[in-house]
Amino acid sequence: MDINHAYQLIVDKLSLWAKELIKLLPNIALAAIILVFGFFLAKSVRNLLKKLLRKFIHNETLENLFSSIIYIFFLGIIIFIALSVLQLDKAVTSILAGAGILGLALAFAFQDIAANFISGIFLSIRRPLFVGDIVKIKDYMGKVEEINLRDTVIRTYQGQMVIIPNKDVFQNPIENYTLLGKRRIDLKVGISYGEDLERVKAITLEAVKDIEGLTNDDEVTMFYTEFGDSSINYVIRLWISISEQINFLEVQSQCIIRIKKAYDKHNIMIPFPIRTLDFGIKGGVAFNEMTESRNDKNDH
Repeated sequence: MDINHAYQLIVDKLSLWAKELIKLLPNIALAAIILVFGFFLAKSVRNLLKKLLRKFIHNETLENLFSSIIYIFFLGIIIFIALSVLQLDKAVTSILAGAGILGLALAFAFQDIAANFISGIFLSIRRPLFVGDIVKIKDYMGKVEEINLRDTVIRTYQGQMVIIPNKDVFQNPIENYTLLGKRRIDLKVGISYGEDLERVKAITLEAVKDIEGLTNDDEVTMFYTEFGDSSINYVIRLWISISEQINFLEVQSQCIIRIKKAYDKHNIMIPFPIRTLDFGIKGGVAFNEMTESRNDKNDH
């Protein structure tokens, strides 16, 4: 190939690019202005949104998340507008198509992570539990240590740190013992069939009425519930003002001690399991007849 011809082709090509660049200079300047102005606008919108969210959502992580999403969304719009000004519409279409396909693939690949993430957002908005609350979720009971967007961390009373995915927290019942600021103890006891039930009730309520830690607004109640195999059973209900597990166990322990002492003092019996053998039922033989028959055999 002739060197002069090749040189001329290169010069013509560069000249063409230079002419096109000169034609695009106004568009490039406009696109640059749009980008600069857009970045400042997106930043202002993000700051304004954070202030608005702070009034409704008291969660810094969630505020940053929503504000960042809006910020990125605005930046995306601004970049696409700038590309359109530069007459790169095909590039914009390709980017959108690629983003859609990539988003669909990621949605299938990380659906569990996305479910936990979305559940964390709903938990942050609804706020059924807070850090420091005493809760029971599924089979785990303890104090909430952390609430993240992906998981919730609970320290159980056995000392283990349990990390529960937010999807399980959101989809399962949450027993929050801190929400009311008080907690109830249901203590089940049985007494002998030979006792005076009204007398037992009066003695029992008197024994537990002044235990330290009980609430002042809630009355201690006692109800007989059933005729058991060996006893008449009742449940006594006490409300404590502190929801911590150690306080719950201490008040329950004091209640048992006081009831036992009161029953010992007034000769009230808490029976052991009893089995009665009745040989006189239909088709059977009475016990005394069995004894007499055996004595007769021994005499012979």
